[in-house]
Parts: sequence; structure tokens; C-alpha cells
Amino acid sequence: MDLCHLDEAGFALTLPTSSSWSRVGQRLTVPYEAPQGRRVNVIGAYFTHGPLAGRLETARYVRLPKLPGKPDARRLAEQAAAHGVAVETVGPIDSERFIAFIWRLAGRPARAPRGWMRERPLVIVLDNYSVHKSQAVKAARREWAAAGVLLWYLPAYSPELSRIEAIWQRIKYRRMRRRSHDQVIDLLNAVEGALAAEAVALRNAHAETVHSLRLAA
Repeated sequence: MDLCHLDEAGFALTLPTSSSWSRVGQRLTVPYEAPQGRRVNVIGAYFTHGPLAGRLETARYVRLPKLPGKPDARRLAEQAAAHGVAVETVGPIDSERFIAFIWRLAGRPARAPRGWMRERPLVIVLDNYSVHKSQAVKAARREWAAAGVLLWYLPAYSPELSRIEAIWQRIKYRRMRRRSHDQVIDLLNAVEGALAAEAVALRNAHAETVHSLRLAA
């Protein structure tokens, strides 16, 4: 069986302040950048049990300022280009993107045959965020169950039970040393770099744990 913990995290242009060092007699300052509708949102899952244990999977999306009126595909593409991001990454983590991420975690091929099923069951631990319980998600759960994928919801107001919460904390407060960014593309690049570094560290830590357990056996 594979088991992973899933959650979302948001990153603002100016991240929350954290502890740091400065010369005696000098005050350390961090510039503040007004978000103005700009933000990077990440959906991630950390595998804690099974052959995939130690693996961190993520997908990143960018929120941009709202366009006046009803935006069409051309205007959205122009806005994305102006901010240096891909148009397919623009927008919220909605039910459609959440469902696509679940299938990605399950490992379903793009052209999966009818009745496709995983070799091992996959249990996904997650909170009660509204997107996780939308009508579209409820409709997809029967197909997931048939494919060997089960959603397991945590009790309300218990983020400490999610194994991915500590990972978000490390990424926000330790991996991202630059605390403020002028442009959303700079923030996106910083987030992607921090996620990649954390993924490597998690794989290495898990490999060391497995090696130590084998030596002790």
C-alpha cells in the first residue's frame, strides 16, 4: 500500500518574517512588496509509506490581478506573458486541478485503458478544505475507488496530524532565504527551487533511515 499526505500552501511576494542575523548596532530590514493580486499556490503530497515513501510531488499555480470584465483566452495569454509565466499555470487550485493531481499521484497514464487500476492501493490523507469535498470530487471518488485510490479526511482543525505541514514550514522559513520579491515570476522561481531542494532532502533522509534500519536489523 502507498500512503501520502496532501495539502495546499500559498506563497506571497513578501513572506512572513522569520529569525535572522545582523551586525551589532544594525537593524535588519526586509522590503515589503504589495501583493496586488499576485501569489503562488502549491498543491503537494508527501509519501510516508510504501515503495514511494520519501517522495514529494507538487504542482504550482500562479494567481494574477483580476482582469476587468470577462477575460477571454487571448487576454489571459497576454497577461500571463506580461508576468513571464505560462498561461496554463494561471488560476486557482480548483476542483479540476485537484482531480488531475490525484490521478497524477495515482500514476494513471494519459491514455489509460478502461477499468485501469493501480498495482497497490493508494490512501491519500487530506484536510476538509472545500475543494477537497466539492461536488466534482464527490463524483470522482467512485472512479478513484475502482482504481484503488482512497481519500481519508482528517478531523476538523487538526493540521498537526498532516505529515506535510512541517514540510511547508521548512520550505517557507528555511529554504527561501530571500523574503521579498518584486515580480511574481521571481517568486515562482524561488518557490520551485525551494521545492526541488526539499524534495531531494526528503529522499535522502528517507534513504538514510531505511539504511539505518537495515543495519540495526
